[in-house]
Amino acid sequence: MLPGDYRHQMKSGKPPLLAIVGPTGIGKTALAVILSREVPMEVISADSRQVYRGMDIGTGKPTPEEQAAVRHHLIDVVDPVECYDAARFRRDALAAIEGIRRRGRLPVVVGGTGLYVRALVRGLASAPPADPAFRADMRRRADAEGIPALHAELRKADPVSAERIGPQDLVRITRALEVFHLTGRPLSASHEWGRADLPFHLLMVGLTTDRAAFYRRLERRCEEMVERGLVDEVRRLLARGVDPNCPAMQGIGYQHVVAYLQGKWPLPDALRIMQRDTKRYAKRQWTWFRREPVEWFEGGHSLDAIADRIKKSLELRGLLT
Repeated sequence: MLPGDYRHQMKSGKPPLLAIVGPTGIGKTALAVILSREVPMEVISADSRQVYRGMDIGTGKPTPEEQAAVRHHLIDVVDPVECYDAARFRRDALAAIEGIRRRGRLPVVVGGTGLYVRALVRGLASAPPADPAFRADMRRRADAEGIPALHAELRKADPVSAERIGPQDLVRITRALEVFHLTGRPLSASHEWGRADLPFHLLMVGLTTDRAAFYRRLERRCEEMVERGLVDEVRRLLARGVDPNCPAMQGIGYQHVVAYLQGKWPLPDALRIMQRDTKRYAKRQWTWFRREPVEWFEGGHSLDAIADRIKKSLELRGLLT
């Protein structure tokens, strides 16, 4: 039986929570805006990049119009030079949920960062503190051997984490290898994922669609980001003193534009690799959420029709009062 089986949540007295998940660029925010016309709700963004101020185009943040249509939380909460992780997201999200419930509205988590969603609904186990000497050694090895070599090492030690961490994401590769080095256990085993007793009365819905057509949409989406000024956005961040190697700048789009600005690639190559990595990331997101108790909705339906079906599901489960 899946953790969070809905039959065991009915009449539990637990606070209601709706989560809308799926890959990047599939329409989660647009769906939430449509749903908010019929459901008194507020959105909690579960996106590990949208928390950063000044990183707007490359993260696909909700537009000002979308944020005006329904209140959003956990967007623009830290500067790019600050650290933000799943544990901090969980604390911030729980505080936001409490406030939303006090206002008599339904908290709705919207985002594609699976680790954040899972941390919120199932909790996180404690992890070992950072080892500065180990991290310094990883940086030296990355310079000498290349980041993909460290990712290959991670794939042997912790294939589950390697699947969800990009091959150029030095910060997260280092942390996963660090946990394995310090504990002898993979990072993927350090989270309290298997709890059957969820803290929420949860409905998790996901958007999916035909892969080939969707990947073409993602390619165009990347082109539009560049057309809208992604390169200038990255230039502004670097001019503010943001380290191009900091975690915030390792996101898709930002690392590619940095490589272009540093003369490593011409812009067409940077865009092509950005498109490739975006599609790979979307595939990893689908894989992640397939392990969750998600009620999937096919993209062949209009978002209005999907919103109507979600509202009916919320009513059926007693999540709307």
